[in-house]
Amino acid sequence: MQETVRHPAPSAADRFLTFAFAAAEMLVETDADGRITFAEGAFPARFGRPGRSFLGQPLQTMVARDQRSGIGTALELLTATGRIRPTAIRLSDAARSAFSMAGLAAPGGHGRYCLTFAPLPAELPGGPLPGGPGLARAAEEMLRVGEGATGALGLIELTGDGGALAPRADLAARIQDVLSSHGGAGAVAADFGSGRFGVLPAEGRPDVHVLADQVALLMAQHGLPGRIGTRSLPLEAGGLSPLQTTRALRFALSAFSRGGDAALAKAGFAGGLAGFVSSASDRATALRRTIAERRFRLAFQPIVLLADRRPHHYEALLRPIATPGSPYDQASEFIALAETVGLSEALDWAVVGTACDAARAASGARIACNLSGLSLQSPAFRHQLCTMLDADPALARRLLVEITETAEIEDEAEACRTVDALRGLGLPVCIDDFGAGAAAFRYLRIFRVDFVKVDGIYVTHAVESGRDRGFISAMVDLATAVGAQVVAERIETEAQATLMQNLGVAFGQGFLFGRPGALPGR
Repeated sequence: MQETVRHPAPSAADRFLTFAFAAAEMLVETDADGRITFAEGAFPARFGRPGRSFLGQPLQTMVARDQRSGIGTALELLTATGRIRPTAIRLSDAARSAFSMAGLAAPGGHGRYCLTFAPLPAELPGGPLPGGPGLARAAEEMLRVGEGATGALGLIELTGDGGALAPRADLAARIQDVLSSHGGAGAVAADFGSGRFGVLPAEGRPDVHVLADQVALLMAQHGLPGRIGTRSLPLEAGGLSPLQTTRALRFALSAFSRGGDAALAKAGFAGGLAGFVSSASDRATALRRTIAERRFRLAFQPIVLLADRRPHHYEALLRPIATPGSPYDQASEFIALAETVGLSEALDWAVVGTACDAARAASGARIACNLSGLSLQSPAFRHQLCTMLDADPALARRLLVEITETAEIEDEAEACRTVDALRGLGLPVCIDDFGAGAAAFRYLRIFRVDFVKVDGIYVTHAVESGRDRGFISAMVDLATAVGAQVVAERIETEAQATLMQNLGVAFGQGFLFGRPGALPGR
C-alpha cells in the first residue's frame, strides 16, 4: 500500500510572500526615515548586486537620479496616508528600467513601510514623476550630500544668425538622449527650451567638446544649420555652505535658461559657482540698493473659488524693473540671488511693504504675499511684521501669507512661532508649491495652516494622468484632515478646472481665471 505524503500547509506569511513575488520582482521594507531594512528579489539581475547590499541606504538609491525628488514626495504621501498607489518610475540600473512602485504601511505601524517593484513596458504611463525639474533637483541633491566638489554640469546652446535656435520637439528629444548616453548610467539631461540643454554626468565632469560633436552630427542629419556653444559649469563653490551653493545653482540655471551663455556670464558664473563667489560681495551691494529703492513692481493674479469663479484673493507676484547693468531682471533670479547673498529678509520686507501700500489703496481685495523660509524663521522679521500689523489691525484682514519652498526652513521652532503669531493676528497662512518637494509635507505636519496650494506640475498632467489625479486626491485628503482648504495653481483649461473641483479642490489659480496684472479697485 502506497503511503500518501502529506506536505505541511504553507503558513500565512509564506502565502503572502508568494503572492507578493507573483506580482512584483522586488520587495522592499523601509523605516520611517525611508532607509531600506529589507530587500529581496531580482536585485542581482537588475543591479548586479544582492538586495542585502542596499540595507541601510535611502530608498531613493534604487531610483533614477532625475526622479529622486519625486520619490521623496511619494514617501511623504506614504507616511501621511499609509499608501502609495502604483506609480511609474525608472530604476537606477544601467538600463533605467521602467517599473511600477506601490507601497503600504506595515501592519502594526511603528513607522515601517512595505513596497513592491514590478516591471512595466518601456514607455512610462502618466506623465513625469512629480518633484520638479530633474537636472536641477539632481544637482542640488549632489551638493546637499557633499558630492559636488568634483562634479560639473555640461551646458549646450544652439544659435543661428537670428540668435537662439530652437530645434523641433523630436530633435530636442534626441539631443537629450545623446546627452544622457554620454553622461553614463544615472546621468540626467534637460531641455531648458530655446535651444539650451544641460547634462549632469553620473560622475566626474562632462567632455563638452565630445558633446558638441555629437549634437552637431544630429543637427546635420536633420539639415539644421547653426552654431553650438558649450560650457562646463563646475559645481565646487568654496566659501559657500551646501545650502548657499544650491541657491547659487538655481540662480545660474535660471540665468542660462533665460538668456544662455551670455546671461550666465553676466550673472557672474563664467568661472562656475566658485566664480560667482568671488563677485558676490559686489552683487550683494547692488541688490541691496535695488531692494532699498524698490526697483520692482507687483503683479496681482486672482485666486478664485471654483464653485462660482469669484475672486477670493490675489497673489502678489514679484516683477523686477529692468535696470541698465543689472544681471537680474527675472523674478526667479532676483529671489535666488537674494537667498544666496543673505538678503531674503530685506526683499520680503520690501515686498510686504509694497503689498500693504496696494492693499490700502484698493477696495476690499485680500493680497497673498510670499515669504521665504529664511524670513519665516527670523525673530527680527517676525517682530517687525507683527509690530506693523499691531499698529494697523485692518491690514491683517487684507493680507495672506504663502510659505515658499525656495529656501528650506532650518529653525522650525522659530518658524512655528512666526506662523502662530501671524494667525493670531488674523492672517491666513498657505503652504505654497505643495508636492514640489518633501519639505512642504513636513511643513504641513509642523505648522497650523489655512490653505495648501498644490504645485502646478500635478495640475498640468492630471486630466490625462491617473497617477497625478491620485497624488492630488491624496493631498486634498491630507489638507482636509488638518483643516486646510486646497488651491490648485496653473489651471489653464475648463477641463482642468472641472477636474480639480471634482477632486475636492476649493480654489483655483491660473490663466483661465486671469493673468497677473493690476489689483482691482486701485
